[in-house]
Amino acid sequence: MTAIATMGALIPLAIGAGGGGLISKGLAITVIGGLASSTLLTLVIVPIVYELLSKLFKKNRKEVLEN
Repeated sequence: MTAIATMGALIPLAIGAGGGGLISKGLAITVIGGLASSTLLTLVIVPIVYELLSKLFKKNRKEVLEN
């Protein structure tokens, strides 16, 4: 929720509606991209990889126990 709020607060700066200059616009776009990518990575990609690895190791454990 904090990442979404921060991205929302930086949108006017990224669009150029605020009084910021060229550096502020680029910084706002960079921060928004970083927050969006890290949030996506944390909430979607990491759980998917965890589940895949968990199933893989569980399968390997069953094979070892059967032999």
